[in-house]
Amino acid sequence: MSSALQAITGAEVLTPDGIVLDHAVLQRDGRIEAVVPVSDLGPDVQTTTVDGGFLAPGFVDLQVNGGGGLMLNNAPEVETLRVMAAAHARIGATSILPTLITDTPEVTRRAVAAAIAAIAEGIPGVLGLHLEGPHLSVSRKGAHDAALIRPMEQSDLEMLLETATLLPVLKVTVAPEGVSNAQIMAMADAGILVSLGHTDASYDACKAAANAGARCVTHLFNAQSQMGNREPGTVGAALALGDLSAGLIADAIHVHPASVKTALGAKQGPGCVFLVSDAMATAGSDIESFTLNGREIHRSGDRLTLADGTLAGAHLELLDAAQNISELSGVALAKALEMASRLPADLIGQNQIGRICPGAAADILHIGGAGRLESVWQGGRKLS
Repeated sequence: MSSALQAITGAEVLTPDGIVLDHAVLQRDGRIEAVVPVSDLGPDVQTTTVDGGFLAPGFVDLQVNGGGGLMLNNAPEVETLRVMAAAHARIGATSILPTLITDTPEVTRRAVAAAIAAIAEGIPGVLGLHLEGPHLSVSRKGAHDAALIRPMEQSDLEMLLETATLLPVLKVTVAPEGVSNAQIMAMADAGILVSLGHTDASYDACKAAANAGARCVTHLFNAQSQMGNREPGTVGAALALGDLSAGLIADAIHVHPASVKTALGAKQGPGCVFLVSDAMATAGSDIESFTLNGREIHRSGDRLTLADGTLAGAHLELLDAAQNISELSGVALAKALEMASRLPADLIGQNQIGRICPGAAADILHIGGAGRLESVWQGGRKLS
């Protein structure tokens, strides 16, 4: 038996067709039924009225290494995914792709098993899995452990192809130096989102990888070959090749605002630039340090670093990222919010999340007039 029809009113509504005024979002049984004028609401509709601001879709974060005080690498278990997803939902990311940073084959197998079990259990917010490594370039390792980076072998490819049949979404970050284009093609043909990252690859190598089926670049500008006058590098490929989309860490630490603004203006479609948090264990918690592969990572403000000062993920909420994009790069806030919701959802082929429209999941954020996250609904259930 269906539950009662519920409405949220009192704020502007961000829909795929733009912002609408004096409208209500109707939802029932965890799904959005309609966005209608407030004047059309019947007397039997249960109504929640918020205080101004606007209603936006829940964020979709494709790069989440940890949260709630936990790292997936340190405890690749279902309970870790449950804690991570809940922590991120409270700060607006109602759908996440838990991300395993380069680790041993055993830890990777455990993370894959945990993600499969989490999907089977229906843990809210868990979309699948993102494996960031280990098939990367040591020269662009960033915070990844160089001792664990290695080329892709046939057994690795077979494991990924099997995993792709068991998860709704599987994203794999690789460097062209660590995989062959034939391996990229096999992954892409299996429905895996292949992303290029932690690489010193040339423009031509990235173009060849894109032709083989790669469709994404991981954390644009960071841990990759930069654009030069005679060699555009990975950054140049990400911006010039329409087949590629690119995640961006917009915390004003990883990438200078001027570089962000330039990239947004230069990006060729249909690929897009979308926002990721690259969040670590500190997200949704008050911890100041944690470990990764036996190395301690410290938080200073919003900056996370290894002992040698290397950036190690981010302490970033996607609402802050969207506001940074808007304020520092001149992008309209509505567009910036779509960079954290609809655009990444479209990239992974999940058209039932990241938008406020009929049939979509009732994942809704109330962002108040002061720009603060006031309330979160996930699957129609109010979390805050």
